[in-house]
Amino acid sequence: MDQKPQRPNSYLALAIISTILCCLPTGIVSIVYATQVNSNFEDGNYEKAMSASKNAKTWGIVSIVAAVIGWIAYILIFGIAMLGSLSSGQY
Repeated sequence: MDQKPQRPNSYLALAIISTILCCLPTGIVSIVYATQVNSNFEDGNYEKAMSASKNAKTWGIVSIVAAVIGWIAYILIFGIAMLGSLSSGQY
């Protein structure tokens, strides 16, 4: 009798949170992969389920990193502009 491997984590919560709070395009990719995990597992495609799980996690993390980089760039741009206006006395 062939024993089923353990169901991989779908990372759906990470995908949804990263989509809403971080970066929409990469978050959507993460959601697509996360929704494929359970269906592939139930169909017996264990390798595809594992691959979809890894991709969902990777794209969720990419979404969070993209948001952090975006916020850092935003703060730097406006911080430098604020310092420039303060040093010129036009604030």
